[in-house]
Parts: sequence; structure tokens; C-alpha cells
Amino acid sequence: MVRPGVEVLLVLGLSLGQSAVYSVLSLAEKLTRPVPLSQQTTTMNSSVTPDRPWLDLSYQLAGIVFPLVPALLALYLLRLSFDRGQIGLDWTRPGRDAVVGLAIAAGIGLPGLALYFGARQLGLNTNVQPANLGAEWWTIPVLIGLAVMNGVLEEVIIVGFWFTRMRQAGWLPAAVLLGSALLRGTYHLYQGFGGFVGNLAMGLIFGWLYLRYKRVGPLVAAHIVLDLVAFIGYALVAPYTDWF
Repeated sequence: MVRPGVEVLLVLGLSLGQSAVYSVLSLAEKLTRPVPLSQQTTTMNSSVTPDRPWLDLSYQLAGIVFPLVPALLALYLLRLSFDRGQIGLDWTRPGRDAVVGLAIAAGIGLPGLALYFGARQLGLNTNVQPANLGAEWWTIPVLIGLAVMNGVLEEVIIVGFWFTRMRQAGWLPAAVLLGSALLRGTYHLYQGFGGFVGNLAMGLIFGWLYLRYKRVGPLVAAHIVLDLVAFIGYALVAPYTDWF
């Protein structure tokens, strides 16, 4: 017997729900510092042992593989209840999913960047540094792996699994959509209020697209593209500019 609410709580407790709690705590810690939020820096994808690249690579690979386990668990639970095909994560139309995902990313990327800089100017966001790995031969492949991991983890759980199970739990579509977007915004609060608002808007757009087309595939592709641009773009551009 499927108990959608219990399954959602367990999967979120192992993944993005846990991230949301820690993100709120992180924001509280930042807000209670004597330094204004806009003068603080949030680092992502950082080296763990920069003096030992081989060990650092091992840490990075573990950081890619283990977060995918909750997404695999969600897919397994959907498979047990014959719901996996409903979320549109398959290889029936990879080219179309990739093209649609690229278009979604293009439509979200520039407004998102403008929102980030605007929030910085208003003192509502930290300075986010999305790629802080050492200059090793494996840096770009690891950043690609992290982007893929984020795209799969977030869209499988917070869209495909969440929408399927919460509809089964009796939630109205609007409530499911808003809940998904709020959760997405909350686990990005560690960046500041700009990160919350930007990801809330992204969650509303992604959720609406899913309700309309019932396919997670393009959303995964769009998320991967957005993270690739953020991670690799920052790694390539940051040493030569003071924009970030």
C-alpha cells in the first residue's frame, strides 16, 4: 500500500528537506553576524584537501554519487507503484528534451542573473562563488558531474516525485505547485533572500511546465545547463573580473 505522505517525508528527510533546514540555519547564522549580508561570501563546490589533489578528487566524486541515492530511491518507489513512467524521465525523446531544456535555461538564466545582482545591490544576498575547486585536470569534469547531480536530484525529487505523491495525497495542483516552489526556494536560502526569490520563481515555472507537459526530462536538462553555465562560467571568468 502506497503511503504518499510518509514516502515524501522520508525522501525529503534524506535529501532536499534536510537541505532546507540547514539552509534556514545557515541564513540565521549569516544574519546574526556583525557583517552585512551583502558583504558576506557563500562558497560552493569547494576543495576539501587542496594540497592532496587525488584525495580531493575522491571527496568530489563521493559528493556527486551519494546525493544521487535519494533520487534513485524516489525512482525506485515510483517503480514499485508503477508511477515511474508518469514523470517523463526516459530516453524516448532525448534530443527534444535537450533542446526544450536549453530553451528553458535561456529564458530563465538572464533574468536570474539580473535578480542576483539586484539582490546584491539591495543588500539581500551574499556574494555567491559557485566554483572553488583547484586548477586540476579533473576540475571541469567534476563541475560537470556536480551540475548533472544537481539537475537529477532536484528535478526528480522536488518535481517528479513530489508532484506525483502529493497529488495522490489529495493536494490540489496549485498547492502542490506552491509547495514545490517554496521548498526549492527554502533550500537555497543559504545564499540569501535573492537566492530564495530566484529559486521560488524557477520552481513556479518548472512546476507549471511539469503540470502542463508531464515531463521531468526537459527540466533536468535545463537545470544542468543553468548549473554548467554558473559553475564553469564562474571558474573561467572570475579570475579576470570583479563582478562576482
